[in-house]
Amino acid sequence: MIINIQFVKMKQSESMSAYTIKKLKRIGKKYEWIIRADVFFKKENDPTEKGNICEIELSLPGPKIYAASNERNYEMAVKETISDLDKQLKKRKAKFTNQNISS
Repeated sequence: MIINIQFVKMKQSESMSAYTIKKLKRIGKKYEWIIRADVFFKKENDPTEKGNICEIELSLPGPKIYAASNERNYEMAVKETISDLDKQLKKRKAKFTNQNISS
């Protein structure tokens, strides 16, 4: 899996990149058919003290999968976004296996 990380209108963070890559590699081992992950970190002024946004788009066979989270810190945003992606990937995997069984 190719991992592309971009920091939008903010300073790049090596520790955040390393943390995100570690989490994405874990999900990549679970679902080998993921081709690419595009990760975007953004900062927004948010009155609820959140505003740390992580967006991840996964390229894989079939339509792309996308998830985003807005949290108090980037670690929580990454964790939440990957959790959402994991749920979507489980559904996609179930669909693949059901199609193979019925064929």
